[in-house]
Amino acid sequence: MIHSISYSVLTICKDAAGVAGNLFAFGLFVSPIPTFRRILRNRSTEQFSGLPYIYALLNCLLCTWYGTPLISSNNILVMTVNSAGAVFQLIYIILFITYAEKGRKIRMLILLLVVFGLLAIVVAGSLQILDRTMRWIFVGLLSGASLISMFASPLFIINLVIRTKSVEFMPFYLSLSTFLMSTCFFLYGLFNDDIFIYVPNGMGTILGIVQLVLYFFYSRRQREDSAEPLIVSYA
Repeated sequence: MIHSISYSVLTICKDAAGVAGNLFAFGLFVSPIPTFRRILRNRSTEQFSGLPYIYALLNCLLCTWYGTPLISSNNILVMTVNSAGAVFQLIYIILFITYAEKGRKIRMLILLLVVFGLLAIVVAGSLQILDRTMRWIFVGLLSGASLISMFASPLFIINLVIRTKSVEFMPFYLSLSTFLMSTCFFLYGLFNDDIFIYVPNGMGTILGIVQLVLYFFYSRRQREDSAEPLIVSYA
């Protein structure tokens, strides 16, 4: 009886964390919209890079496959959030290709085909592994490595913030959404006892905390500097 109650509480906590993670992930998925509004308005991709959307698509597709019942158990919320993310990234890529110049258009199309080719190889290869545990480990390592590298990408921005002492290039709501989403899926992974979810998202949580601390530290310094008088009176 006690065991069944504790299991029910654990399941409720896991589902609550997963649903919250899905909601906060939506903030990440819609964050490029201002960029694409500018692209649509100017009918040009200018100096924007399409590579982040290609990589994000690959990451979402790998994690979607990991979340399916064929690979892992009780990870439907991982599948839903990443499948939604894949749709967003695909829309961004299509828009980017539409307004990119010919050379970049061809490169993006090739990279898009490479992403789908890699996914096909991973899906076909993992289905050849008959042992369920080995299949879970194989896909889990790939999706976990993909997540870790995605969460590590803000290290460049963190370095830029420290070097320039400015938070201009680190949007607050993007950092906050990343932290909240990572924290929710870190808890989700813990409640589900899934190392391939709680380890990468735990790292994402730590990096999110670092970004928020830096944001508040340097934004406060900027406010203090701007509050200083332009002309110092010695009278």
